[in-house]
Amino acid sequence: MAMSKRKRAEYIRYAQYGVLIVVVLLVAFLADWGQIRRAFFNTEIAASMFPNVITVALKNTIIYTALGFGFGLALGLVLALMKLSSVAPYRWIATVYIEFFRGVPALLVFIGIYYGVPIAFQVQFPPLTTVMLALGGVGAAYMAETIRAGIQAVPKGQVEAARSLGMSQGRAMITVVIPQAFRIILPPLTNELILLTKDSSLIYILGLFREQYELTKFGRETLSRSPSLTPILIAGLCYLIITLPLGYLSRWLERRGTTGSRKKVSA
Repeated sequence: MAMSKRKRAEYIRYAQYGVLIVVVLLVAFLADWGQIRRAFFNTEIAASMFPNVITVALKNTIIYTALGFGFGLALGLVLALMKLSSVAPYRWIATVYIEFFRGVPALLVFIGIYYGVPIAFQVQFPPLTTVMLALGGVGAAYMAETIRAGIQAVPKGQVEAARSLGMSQGRAMITVVIPQAFRIILPPLTNELILLTKDSSLIYILGLFREQYELTKFGRETLSRSPSLTPILIAGLCYLIITLPLGYLSRWLERRGTTGSRKKVSA
């Protein structure tokens, strides 16, 4: 008698559970837990990192990310409007910028701003300005496309209604279209904020004082003085303090937007 698809799927699921249990048991019995603890969970090294890992490294990471995101959001909005402009040179400039900075590694942007600008223009930016320009410059290229898609997702009837009330095209864009577009694009913008948080680690190429260290730089400096990978683990956990709430926020905003759209359709 042939086995039904449902029964076959059930047996396959049981087999997958069995494989997982076997792997977990093998790891549990064969792993050298003492060595693992010394390599990754050295409590003495972890204790020596506090409170500076929070009061210096985590704080600086948040500051660098906020500066990059703020600058990138403002520049991204300008680029998105340029991309939608009826003036062809504006569209060309925005397209070239977006394609260039989406195709170039962020590390090269950091190097170009920190080392290239002083050579070309005889101007040396401080670390905060370098981070803001580099992170924001790269983030703006991605956020511009997100904002452009959000603006185009706003129903044209909204603009027509605003124009019928006597609003100019610019005022309708600022007061009607852009606020609605941002409600649509909040989840992807939150994801971009998470990416910028991780990209802030690229500041390690700059000459920093200890009070300017972010999480990755702080973890690497501590690692160079210790025989354990605990500093890297602690730095990673501190990143999760930032990125996990942002991830939950992004999913909540996405669910809220989906629910709101369904209510509008049903209405």
